[in-house]
Amino acid sequence: MLRLRGRGLTARGRRSAAALAVVALAGLSAPVLVAAPARADIVRSTESWVLSELNLPAAWSVSQGKGVVVAVIDSGVNPAVSDLAGSVTTGPDFTGVDTPPSNPGWGVHGTWMASLIAGHGHDDGSGIIGSAPQSTVLSIRVITDNTDPNYARYEAQSAGRGQRELAAAITYAVNHRAQVISMSIGYSLQSRPVRAALQDAYEHNVVVVASAGNSGDPAGAAGTGHAPYSFPADYPGVLAVAAVNSSGQVSSFSSENLSVQVAAPGVRVPAQGRDGQYWYVSGTSPACALTAGVVALIKARYPALTDSQVISAITSSTAPRTRPERGWNEQIGFGVVDAAAALTAAGHLAAAPPPAAGMATAAHFGGGPAAIPPIPVAPRGPAGLVLYCLLAVGCLGLVAVATSKLLAARELAAGGPQQVRGGPGDDARPVPLAAPSTAARHAAPTRRSSNPDTPS
Repeated sequence: MLRLRGRGLTARGRRSAAALAVVALAGLSAPVLVAAPARADIVRSTESWVLSELNLPAAWSVSQGKGVVVAVIDSGVNPAVSDLAGSVTTGPDFTGVDTPPSNPGWGVHGTWMASLIAGHGHDDGSGIIGSAPQSTVLSIRVITDNTDPNYARYEAQSAGRGQRELAAAITYAVNHRAQVISMSIGYSLQSRPVRAALQDAYEHNVVVVASAGNSGDPAGAAGTGHAPYSFPADYPGVLAVAAVNSSGQVSSFSSENLSVQVAAPGVRVPAQGRDGQYWYVSGTSPACALTAGVVALIKARYPALTDSQVISAITSSTAPRTRPERGWNEQIGFGVVDAAAALTAAGHLAAAPPPAAGMATAAHFGGGPAAIPPIPVAPRGPAGLVLYCLLAVGCLGLVAVATSKLLAARELAAGGPQQVRGGPGDDARPVPLAAPSTAARHAAPTRRSSNPDTPS
């Protein structure tokens, strides 16, 4: 089988050191091209471990994601590839560059991700089948691949612009009825516009899934033990996904930090590229896309569930053999996603009766309003207000009288008022009529300035 090396993908990698954005595939084992035309047994059999790891065949008997729109916010999706035919709606391009979709460097990463979500293969059972094969993809372009001819121009844009573009993409997805948002991208710092856009998504019960990042190897090499946080994965309410291999072990490149909630296959995962060929891709990017497809399965079967309920169904039903000893850790979160078990958990949440309206406050707030004692002093009317004013005036009068008497007492203690001779500007001492005698001059005290070394 012919294998040709490909290249990874970096988004806004040099826009600024403070807001570096790296697509989750960057810096990892390069994608490997399977020579086309690939036989059906090559592609589907290579993908079988992915489907089995997520327990997807059992889940598909309950839901295949029909009617659910998954917004893929990425580098663009080629809607003409065979495994996505009829399943892609193309949204706007927020990158600020004018690379046409016909260019072979356009939409490389985004098409891989879309095929892992909504790929439906061919009628003969060949090709890639995504985790939600009957869902549809809304493609929104916010990054460029490093194969894009305008990649350098895109990289020169400001970090703030990149964040505004991402916020606009999220808002567009919400306004165009996406029920799931998949973002296999990452930025090193958070952004207020993005946070506001995500809040809008939560209020519309849109479930947001993001890749946890590929900084595990650098963190280990540096001896820090923790990968840097990646946004949007670390925003509250976002389902952050780590990557595991075919043995269910966390990949060395998968970021380890508090944002990780679950894991999914992310090592040598088969995907269809924008060129129609089949590639193996590695990173937390494919793990994110596959998990977004599982979310679509739940949303299709139980559309009334809130975003937090959907995430709870997934995190509480992970494959038992993959769960950490203490229930959660920074590498794998709560464990590897189990699509069938997540649907079962979602069914339980959907069937549960809603909380009783008007829950008794006594159980949580010490008895509620009824337990608050009455005000110790009864409210006063106009008569009480007039009385308070009169008391205030009386107090002020007493203060004035006391002050006057105090000043008079001080004058008496000083010997009474003194007569002052001389005109304005003179001091208060008597002016001598004749010059004092020599003896008197010698007897008079000598005045000195503030500096004792200077004669007066």
